[in-house]
Amino acid sequence: MDNNFFEALAALGTENSVDVDTLVEKVKSAMLKAARKAYPDCEENIIVEIDPAAQRFEMYLRQTVVDDEPIDDNEINIAAARVIDPNAKVDDTVLKRLDIDKFGRAAALSAKQSIKGDLRDISRARILEKFEEKEFDCITCQVSQVEPGGTATLIYDKTEIYLFNNEQIPGEVLREGQMIKVYITNIANKQKKPIIKISRVRKELVKRLFEMTVPEIYEGIVEIKAISREAGSRTKIAVWSNDPNVDAVGACIGPKRSRISAIVEELSGEKIDIIPYSEKPEEFIARALAPATVLRVDILTNEEKNRTCSIVVPNHQLSLAIGNRGQNAKLAAKLTGFKIDIKPEFEIVPAEVTKELTPSKAETEAEAEDAEAALEKAGEQAELEAAEELKALDGGQE
Repeated sequence: MDNNFFEALAALGTENSVDVDTLVEKVKSAMLKAARKAYPDCEENIIVEIDPAAQRFEMYLRQTVVDDEPIDDNEINIAAARVIDPNAKVDDTVLKRLDIDKFGRAAALSAKQSIKGDLRDISRARILEKFEEKEFDCITCQVSQVEPGGTATLIYDKTEIYLFNNEQIPGEVLREGQMIKVYITNIANKQKKPIIKISRVRKELVKRLFEMTVPEIYEGIVEIKAISREAGSRTKIAVWSNDPNVDAVGACIGPKRSRISAIVEELSGEKIDIIPYSEKPEEFIARALAPATVLRVDILTNEEKNRTCSIVVPNHQLSLAIGNRGQNAKLAAKLTGFKIDIKPEFEIVPAEVTKELTPSKAETEAEAEDAEAALEKAGEQAELEAAEELKALDGGQE
């Protein structure tokens, strides 16, 4: 066997992350299967020897030396045996070297398929061993390639996994060589070829990042009560301290905002609101609508599957409480579990009603003109009456 076989064997091991010794055993098993098809009556007497260090690959058939005509391939006549071993005797065994090329195409194909099947099993077991304990956890990967359609190929411990476009943070631009953290959402098809499903848009990624960054959360001193997220835009996270001497919000922010800044950077600038959790629904809901100021919270229903409330905010903060495209209100609702109806402090009169109650400029000017005309007419009437009186007086004097 030439050196090409052992070079291919080493390359196969590297490609599949399989050690050479394991691969050699798999090749031996495959070649035994192929040889047994070529020598169906000699199953127990076929020997395969592979030594990568010495670059030796040999196959032998163990045959018993007989004085008569051999009944099958398991036997060899004494004369033929002494060609192999001059000291051979009857009832001894000799090893007849087999020509691997004579197995034929079918035997070689069978060996190849067997090796492929074994490698698939090895690969499946290796992937499960590597990722099964990390399911529903966060791992750090390196971006190796970004396709035009957006799908990114990531490398984790010499294994390729794929981050599809719909699982990437909106607006995020990944670069080759970049190190990013992803959340393993699921391992599918475990019985055949495992598929590692990962994401950067799930809220669980944010939770894991806080657990990795904030020691108080990892140790259980600070507890994450709830998270709501709109990936790429904003996340709201409610935290609670089990130690009265530890400020939950301050612990998450960290000295000089170091902890929260590291998480924001990992999420490509996504805004994060840290909300102090409260067991009082009214207080928790009011805090969840930050940065808006809430004047009053009225709980309308507090059933498990039907929680609704009414919120009153100052008129000038109505748009702030609702947020761009309703984002702030939506995240607050997801965080608290309540359907939220936000109302202004003072009802704003609709424009149509205002128009009806307040005369327009044209109407006001028309009324003024009518009044002026009436005054002029009254003045003219008074002048006529005065003239007639004077005429009457002049006639009496005559």
